[in-house]
Amino acid sequence: MNYLDFEEPIKELHLQIEKLRESQKKAGVDVSAAIADLEKAAKAKTEEIYSKLDPWQRVQVSRHPDRPYTLQYIEYLTNNNWIELHGDRTVKDDKAMIGGFGFIDDVGVMFIGQQKGTTTKLRQYRNFGMANPEGYRKALRLMKLAEKFNRPIVTFIDTPGAYPGLEAEERGQGEAIARNLYEMMKLQVPVICIIIGEGASGGALGIGIGDRVLMLENTWYSVISPESCSSILWRSWDQKITAAKALKLTAEDMHNNRLIDGIIREPLGGAHTDPTATFENVKQVILNELATLSKLNPKDRSEKRIDKFCSMGVVVQ
Repeated sequence: MNYLDFEEPIKELHLQIEKLRESQKKAGVDVSAAIADLEKAAKAKTEEIYSKLDPWQRVQVSRHPDRPYTLQYIEYLTNNNWIELHGDRTVKDDKAMIGGFGFIDDVGVMFIGQQKGTTTKLRQYRNFGMANPEGYRKALRLMKLAEKFNRPIVTFIDTPGAYPGLEAEERGQGEAIARNLYEMMKLQVPVICIIIGEGASGGALGIGIGDRVLMLENTWYSVISPESCSSILWRSWDQKITAAKALKLTAEDMHNNRLIDGIIREPLGGAHTDPTATFENVKQVILNELATLSKLNPKDRSEKRIDKFCSMGVVVQ
């Protein structure tokens, strides 16, 4: 397991547990009582550390290398029985944006989300989860397909931002994201958006307009990353901790400011410590929300979605 810098005390206890288990296996000496004590201490230390995480530490947890990504959520929720759809029918298939039809139990759903990749080669293949315009256009094509077949939409948001390259701007990155915002407001099917990792800027917002916008406990959602904010205001990354606090980007901050609709709790230590429990939590939330949203008239649902986003922020006449 990989450990973050603030998890060093937990790491030390886990190393001691592993050493005792190895010695017990080699020497045949019963040290189960000592192991149980250390496991208890490790759990207590984890509870202590995770009960008072600051915003920057939340950002670190959201980027943990062992944290599950979109594809793992979809495969679990559909029991690995789903049909991935490709291409925007204009330029190409953007590997950073994935989507397709599947079933959660007996409920048909269109899944869409950013995929970062689990290895160095896969991260390059997926462009580190940073979609180009064709990725957002693919996402919109799949949303319209879901609407055509009257299937609800679930999006998984996990991106450091839309791809900022020159070629992306030449192909209309801003227009593609803006078009998604406009079209998602009007969709006649239920839309649930879940931030499972990083939710940065328009890259996240491009698939983030929904009847319900939810965040996992250790994720962040903001117009800019703490590092980029620090580099703009202080001309270095040294103030990223200060920036993370000022941006109010945690799930708790976003919920308190009524910018999201709810928080999905994670297992102690983060989603990566028990992915299955995390997947189950997400599954139950999706099914519960879809049961509620499906009772609404499509027109009323769309109008409520529009009203929700239009009421955000402060407007001065």
